[in-house]
Amino acid sequence: MHPWRPGIVLATLAAFAGQAAVVYKWTDAQGVVHYSDQPVPGAEKIITAGSPASGRAAPSAGQAATPAAPAAKKTAAPGLNYSQFAITSPAADQSFFGDEVIAAHLALEPALKPNQTVTWHLNGRQLDDPSQTATQITLPHLDRGTYAIAATVTDQATGESLSTDSVSFFVRQPSELSPLHQKP
Repeated sequence: MHPWRPGIVLATLAAFAGQAAVVYKWTDAQGVVHYSDQPVPGAEKIITAGSPASGRAAPSAGQAATPAAPAAKKTAAPGLNYSQFAITSPAADQSFFGDEVIAAHLALEPALKPNQTVTWHLNGRQLDDPSQTATQITLPHLDRGTYAIAATVTDQATGESLSTDSVSFFVRQPSELSPLHQKP
């Protein structure tokens, strides 16, 4: 099967939102990330959990995110059993102004186990997080626009992964023409 681009994978997974799917992810020698429904040696196995509330895909690079309603709970993959698994901050469609600090929070119940890691994704791109166990992060200064954030918990022992629904939020910047920016 031909490797997929992340945007295509997310769109395909969104089409089967009510069903769980297994996707394999790997990086080739040139550093290009590939996705497939067929196993490849060295590929990471990702088990997606469907959600009937989600029917939209996260945006691909260069596209604006469309607002999506976050789910309060997600159905967990075997071995990743959470009674609560959702992004609680930022709230869906929340707006931030200027250089306001944006904190993201992943609510997990029960807490992470020692062999589990968290990866954060902003607009489909993985954020660098050295701890990989942080259920809270502070986002760097973001330019004006629409953003979608999601988190994935991976069990390093079994290779199972579970991802949250993405949460869309907005960053607004004051206009350069605003009277607040005028010099006296």
